[in-house]
Amino acid sequence: MSQGAGSESSSTIRVVAVIGAGQAGQGFAMACAAAGFYVVLEDVMPSNLRRAEAEYADMSLRGGYGALELAANVEDAVREADVVVDFVPDELESKLEIFSMVDRMAPPKTILCTPSYALSITDLASCVYRPDRCVAMRGDATRGEMVQLLLPPAASKGTAATVSKFLGRLGAKVTVVADQDTAELTKNASSKPS
Repeated sequence: MSQGAGSESSSTIRVVAVIGAGQAGQGFAMACAAAGFYVVLEDVMPSNLRRAEAEYADMSLRGGYGALELAANVEDAVREADVVVDFVPDELESKLEIFSMVDRMAPPKTILCTPSYALSITDLASCVYRPDRCVAMRGDATRGEMVQLLLPPAASKGTAATVSKFLGRLGAKVTVVADQDTAELTKNASSKPS
């Protein structure tokens, strides 16, 4: 089945992979589980995963939540993911490394979502083979705040609609904005500047 914009319009997020279980990543993972999603949480620090597991156990005693699974590595985390949200440092090298790994390891359906105030989603999307399935978010989706969803030029309307609906289930008020940056990184650009 083709992954074109038409087939995406009815995509549903069920499995959320969260890469990074520091304070922000753990909070996002717990909000996703509380909203009924199946969450796979990965972090290079086992202590972060143990804290997340303890918090989820306490939360799940209250009932009515989705599920939380801990993953030992990125490959295991993204294997079935509908969306991957990374909480690595907001610096180019870290984001490019995660985008590249997820792009190689996740199924074609997977959307790459990154919280970023500093980096261009247009640049990040130009470095993967699924630029139509990349978005950036600005704002805290777990606190009912306004979240800006930034789309690179290649992003499909279906991707924007799917991620907007997902963030809305977390309580965010989403506005979709086209990224105004031009790609300076050109790994997968169809034409290079002259």
